[in-house]
Amino acid sequence: MAEYDDTIPNRPVVDEKTKREAMRTPASTTATSPASTRKFEETGAGFPDPIEESVVDPIEESVVDPVVTPITPKKKLLSTYTDPETGDIVDVYDDGTETIRKKGTVKADAATAAEALAAERLAERESAYDILFVEFKKMGLESLVEAVKKTIINSNSASERLIALRNSPDYQTRFGANKQRIENGFAAIDEATYLGLEDRYQSILQNYGMPEKYYKRGKLGVQQYLADAIAKNIDPVTFEERVMEGQKIVNANKTTFDAAKQFYPTLTDGDFLDYVLNPKNAIEDIKRKVTAAEIGGAQLGAGLQATASNAETLAKAGVTGRQYQAKATDIAEASLRGGQLAAIYGQDPYTQQMAEQVQLDTPGSVESLKKTKKIAGLESAEFGRRTGLTGGALARDRAGGY
Repeated sequence: MAEYDDTIPNRPVVDEKTKREAMRTPASTTATSPASTRKFEETGAGFPDPIEESVVDPIEESVVDPVVTPITPKKKLLSTYTDPETGDIVDVYDDGTETIRKKGTVKADAATAAEALAAERLAERESAYDILFVEFKKMGLESLVEAVKKTIINSNSASERLIALRNSPDYQTRFGANKQRIENGFAAIDEATYLGLEDRYQSILQNYGMPEKYYKRGKLGVQQYLADAIAKNIDPVTFEERVMEGQKIVNANKTTFDAAKQFYPTLTDGDFLDYVLNPKNAIEDIKRKVTAAEIGGAQLGAGLQATASNAETLAKAGVTGRQYQAKATDIAEASLRGGQLAAIYGQDPYTQQMAEQVQLDTPGSVESLKKTKKIAGLESAEFGRRTGLTGGALARDRAGGY
């Protein structure tokens, strides 16, 4: 039986042995339930058997050795540096460790700067597009710029933007003569020069009353006749010459027009304009054909024979339609009278060509003049014996003409 403590009513006295055994007993077997403790304190009965259940005295608990925490020596700050990549301010200690004192903003700043630069460049490219748009709109060609807007904005330089524009299909169509110029051995011209030539050509055509078909605009404003002239590098002065030559036929009198149709049956009045405006036909060839037609018109008007080969030979020799027209009557009389006298006196035929050579002083005129003088001499001798006269049309050659 356990002893009781007198100082506390109804509390048993626990001996030292019991205390030590209780301390060695697992907590699960030595723990006193709250219910049993309350019963014992109230009635003094029901205290657990020391062997089966014991209470650890608080005094005995203090006997357990405390856990000692080792003292860590304070580390010493050696230096501080700034990370160039991040901008972090870093402390370095004597134990080799590092700690970030303050986070840097280098990366964030770089990202912000990159975004700002990208926005600025985009604004510049959009501004460049706007400038191109305005400039081409002045020429009525803003659609060419709109068609490549995305490409222009994505380009990084003015040269890239211009190249992108000039390589676009619509641009190649509108300024197609430039490609032909290069193939023909000429340099490409800028847009302003190109459009300036078109305007000058069109003004010339309109001033001479040429049909609208020669300057009518097609897809994207292309004027094909004018583009052909640009491709062949025909300057406005020469272009006007071509128009003037064509007008000589179109506005000529009936005999000239008839001669043109006779000499060049495949060319009607409209076709003749096409012919003179076709850059493939050299201006010198055009002038020769037009002059030949004018000469032919004068020949037909004077009742003379008119052939393309003869008329072109005279034109090539420098004879103009006006010159022939001035001599046409004399040529007709000389040709007729010379032919008659040659037949009368048994001489070689005296032809229209001989009369033309003498009257117009063209190649062969020397031989023709000799023949003329010979026939005139025969006539003079004949009539001189009979009448003493030297009359007759051929006598005028002595004065240098008929």
